[in-house]
Amino acid sequence: MADTYTPPVYGTGLKATIQRIGGHLAGMIMPNIGAFIAWGLITALFIPTGWLPNASLAALVGPIITTLLPVLIGYTGGRMVHGQRGAVVGAVATMGVVVGATIPMFLGAMVIGPLAAYLLKLVDRFTEQRTRAGFEMLVDNFTAGIVGGAMALLGVWGIGPIVKVVTEAAGSGVEWLVGHSLLPLASVLIEPAKVLFLNNAINHGVLGPLGVAEAVQHGKSILFMLESNPGPGLGLLLAYLFFGPRALRPSTPAAMIIHFFGGIHEIYFPYVLMKPRLIIAVIAGGAAGVFTFMITGAGLVATPSPGSIFAYLAVTPKGGWFGVAAGILLATAASFAVASLLLGFGRGEKDQDEAAPDETAPEDRTEPAAQEAS
Repeated sequence: MADTYTPPVYGTGLKATIQRIGGHLAGMIMPNIGAFIAWGLITALFIPTGWLPNASLAALVGPIITTLLPVLIGYTGGRMVHGQRGAVVGAVATMGVVVGATIPMFLGAMVIGPLAAYLLKLVDRFTEQRTRAGFEMLVDNFTAGIVGGAMALLGVWGIGPIVKVVTEAAGSGVEWLVGHSLLPLASVLIEPAKVLFLNNAINHGVLGPLGVAEAVQHGKSILFMLESNPGPGLGLLLAYLFFGPRALRPSTPAAMIIHFFGGIHEIYFPYVLMKPRLIIAVIAGGAAGVFTFMITGAGLVATPSPGSIFAYLAVTPKGGWFGVAAGILLATAASFAVASLLLGFGRGEKDQDEAAPDETAPEDRTEPAAQEAS
């Protein structure tokens, strides 16, 4: 399934290992991108700050991102490892990390889903030669239930505390950088934390309170813009649109609309996870945006929620349009440039297109002979 989105990886070096991991992440995330888009549309439309606020329909937002999407990812990851049995066990195990944490556990699902399926695969190898005829279904059901239940318990007791530690460490690191006036370097922590779906914890738990205190004194704060800038994500999606794998390009226009106009940044996180090296692109975009905000004296009067261009315009103080627009634009350009470079400007896709006719040529040459023989 991963090969659908990334070319086959050969070799055993560090680069090959990272590429192989990215391919597996793509195999778990990208088949479910339609569910991400559906969630993004519902969120952008119906949350209190959305286009069509509706409390009853907005109730869908939380369960989808905290439960449905992680379970889908765990199900898909388990299926990649051990077929349908692995998919079921992966979904059950994922419920453990969903219950054991208070944030969307996408990363936890990508770990525990395939792991649970792999353990079941080992158990099946052990039991298949030791199970008497007629007891196969009974043994299979019980082994799947035991492995799935055990991994769910591990998710509750193990993943939650780890996620809490990571969240607190990221928040402390960002707060230290802010306190020492190293704002552009904050992107080195903020952007990876965002991709791990810790964006709300960083923004509302650390940057928001600090920004409010600064806005009270100065009427605006740059801290509201460190995490919420839509530029880095937009640049990344543009690079995917022009130079990414051809199977993914049709999904990027909808993702860009949801991200830039709807303010749902989570929509671009899977695109980074499928090719982890692209984290460099969003870090570069974030740092470029923060630096531009600093030199132009830009700031917002409140947290833009969600982080869309419309929310930015709504909380921009009078006379501050240039700095805000310049920061978003340069962040987009920097992210696009670096992501395009890391994607090889589409050279890999062109090479595959050029190789395709050679691969089909032998079959085309044999068709006339086959017709004469018949």
